Amino acid sequence: MKAFVVDKYKKKGALRLANVPEPEVQDNDILVRIHAAAVNLLDSKIRDGEFKLILPYRPPFVLGHDVAGTIVRTGSKVRRFKAGDEVYARPRDHRVGTFAEFIAVDEADVALKPKNLNMAEAASIPLVGLTAWQALVEVGKVKPGQKVFIQAGSGGVGTFAIQLAKHLGATVATTTSAKNAELARSLGADVVIDYKTQDFEKVLSGYDLVLNSQDAKTLDKSLRVLKPGGQLISISGPPDPAFAREHGMNLFLKLAMRLLSRVVRKKAKNFGIRYSFLFMRAHGRHLHEIASLIESGAIRPVVDKAFPFEKTADAVAYVESGRAKGKVVITVTG
Repeated sequence: MKAFVVDKYKKKGALRLANVPEPEVQDNDILVRIHAAAVNLLDSKIRDGEFKLILPYRPPFVLGHDVAGTIVRTGSKVRRFKAGDEVYARPRDHRVGTFAEFIAVDEADVALKPKNLNMAEAASIPLVGLTAWQALVEVGKVKPGQKVFIQAGSGGVGTFAIQLAKHLGATVATTTSAKNAELARSLGADVVIDYKTQDFEKVLSGYDLVLNSQDAKTLDKSLRVLKPGGQLISISGPPDPAFAREHGMNLFLKLAMRLLSRVVRKKAKNFGIRYSFLFMRAHGRHLHEIASLIESGAIRPVVDKAFPFEKTADAVAYVESGRAKGKVVITVTG
């Protein structure tokens, strides 16, 4: 099969189109013919080597964390799916590789595709949808009437998280540029802050939860908009000791995580705030719940551009440019 391969860790390194073996299907796997995949900044960070200590891949490997497609074959122990089913998924870590024609995915990571979405739209959902769900529902336990601040409201996670927070009954604030303000409002944002001309720290106060996706400076300022007892959930770091424990890291990495997050954890404690780092995990049941919300009309996908498979490198470069509104997808087969 054809796939785009990373030959070595390198910042802005090239993706090579290659012929690689079709994936082996294990007992609990389904083999998916990929119709569409989506591009995430996580792909770039893995290619650049930013996560190789905590999420190592042995080159050459195939990038890609989102998939929508049709099941071709199932493993001997698969019971929930059959050949011909249209599905979507975020394959688990160490088994990614959706910039390809086929992928084998554990059935626990898969859900039936939302019926009202085409393949490209469905492929745009898994990683950002799971990130928002696990942050706001599983960790944040957002309740009606709470105030939630979601950064980068026109980005992939932001466009989904605004809609989910609003569905959960929260008052939602976000940051974006002036040209994307109307998009953020159309998704349900109550307070839209132009990050180029306004300082969110001076506008917001008394918030219950912040979903941080930006740099260390923004993380520090986010502490000041939360009320005592509030939560700061970061998907951009720094990783904390709980993350190290959950992933069974060795003593050296546990110590490294503790040191990396020491400053923000200490500041959060002084403010009476809970800090946690979230690294989204694959989860088919969560995708099933998300599909129900999409089919009900509570959440809609936001797709900026679709690139043909042979232009995968251009799609990655476009995401890296920071200009995308919502998600960027790759159409692999019709």
